[in-house]
Amino acid sequence: MLLTEQERSREFISRAADRHGRKRSALIPILLAIQEEYGYVSEFAMQCVGDFLDLHAAEVYSVATFYHFINTKPKGRFVIRLSRDMSSIMKGAKAIAWQLEKDLGIKFGETTPDGMFSLQWTSCIGMNHEAPAMMVNNEVFSNLTPLRVHKIIEECTAEFNSRQPTVGDVGETFTNSLTYARHRMNAGAHRAVTMTPEEVVAELTASGLRGRGGAGFPTGMKWKLAAAAKGETKYIICNADEGEPGTFKDRIILTQFADIVFEGMTIAAYAVGASEGIIYLRAEYTFLHPHLEQVLKTRRDTGLLGKNILGKPGFNFDIRVQMGAGAYVCGEETALIESLEGRRGEPRNRPPFPVESGFNGMPTVVNNVETLASVSVILDRGAKWFASIGTEKSKGFKLFSISGDCKNPGVYELPWGITVNELLDLVGCEDAKAVQVGGYSGELLPPSAFNRRLAYEDLGIGGSVIIYGPNRDMLLVAENYLEFFVEESCGQCTPCREGNPVLLEGVRAMLKGECTNRRLEHLVSLGKSIQVSSKCGLGQTSPKVLLAINEHFHDEIMARPSARAQQA
Repeated sequence: MLLTEQERSREFISRAADRHGRKRSALIPILLAIQEEYGYVSEFAMQCVGDFLDLHAAEVYSVATFYHFINTKPKGRFVIRLSRDMSSIMKGAKAIAWQLEKDLGIKFGETTPDGMFSLQWTSCIGMNHEAPAMMVNNEVFSNLTPLRVHKIIEECTAEFNSRQPTVGDVGETFTNSLTYARHRMNAGAHRAVTMTPEEVVAELTASGLRGRGGAGFPTGMKWKLAAAAKGETKYIICNADEGEPGTFKDRIILTQFADIVFEGMTIAAYAVGASEGIIYLRAEYTFLHPHLEQVLKTRRDTGLLGKNILGKPGFNFDIRVQMGAGAYVCGEETALIESLEGRRGEPRNRPPFPVESGFNGMPTVVNNVETLASVSVILDRGAKWFASIGTEKSKGFKLFSISGDCKNPGVYELPWGITVNELLDLVGCEDAKAVQVGGYSGELLPPSAFNRRLAYEDLGIGGSVIIYGPNRDMLLVAENYLEFFVEESCGQCTPCREGNPVLLEGVRAMLKGECTNRRLEHLVSLGKSIQVSSKCGLGQTSPKVLLAINEHFHDEIMARPSARAQQA
């Protein structure tokens, strides 16, 4: 008896549910599996998923529509996502956009009539140093020119039936000499199992290592709290959702040094008594998934994951990869955990903190990629070695993602305490108008602040540095930033959801020369209110660009004539 199309679809979804486990936390992997098979997730598919996971279809729809990389409507065979972060705009992304629209005969947000191509903007895809860049499905293409774009489209059109997923044509990334490249593979893990878990935690504490991804919380303290917490199962989560525009260091680490990251997760598991590890990989890095799975397989085959790791009786730990689905807010650890549990990535109220009640309500350590890689080298070389680098309050070295108006963009390993001026000299920039430290949520600095230091006690932990040359329009920078924050707000709290669009509207009025001083004062006041009343880091930092431009470039932004005055 022949099955109908809906019956075949339901059967496929049933198998996907079995493969991923019929539980709420499997929701996003199941939705991604459906999309890979059919190109999008239909209403019928959502109903089926709800049936298999005992969820209302409305819950499935709520999750599916939250994430940028889950399509609930049909898309083209090739979905082209062009990055529109400021580093890309500065390097010619608009010219690439024009070429794409010309070649495809469609505008952004549309699909060609033959169903071959869909065209859309996306935020940072981790290729700022090789901008402009775009994704074609899961392939990444960087250092684009209009001619190369035309050839890529021709290749897709001619060979779409036979094309195999690759890493596209990503160029070489400049890096200065990285400590990770000189690490004796797994030496840190070998040393760790000769120590007690308490001694491992003490070593991390003595090193002064602080989290490299967000708030800079002391790593040793986090592990100590998790080790003391009560729970049937404990988890180690690697936050590889590197979504802060201008940041690409974690991608480089995962591409070149994934073993060191997994070693760090294994050391963390030993220290806190965890048995399960998850690496949450951002959707834009899907092309890295096969590579990471191969590294994990090799580690299992060589006794570095699984049961009785490194011959240590009872030391059982394994790691799995779970894909994100496109949401900047999931870089916040509790939003990430919500996503892992099959929900919208909306930040939780704290306390309790994840070390007490995290994934599945169990004690959970969330560290980012760079932090875990640093753990491995610290356990190998010792806490004293690491603590001897940097400043009194900022120990060790840090990786910085450098992009924008400079001669040598790339990833740089630098000791804490270097000044912005010293960094600009290093990357080949003599006349910067402004420097953004810490990505869009960080600090926008004028030249008068270039003597400030990259350290916890000064500019914080930001790993992204975007350089703006003398001819950049800072209002266009602010517009780009606020467009990003409006798009990426989870919408959970009113100040962020309603306030950021008002700030964006105000910046656009300034661009037209139609913003009065009184209105600007209102916008500044609103921005400060958004900062203090928003629930998570997105709303707490989104107004910073407007406040900084008002403080440092006020005359420039208010001096432009209106469109009516220009016509006169």
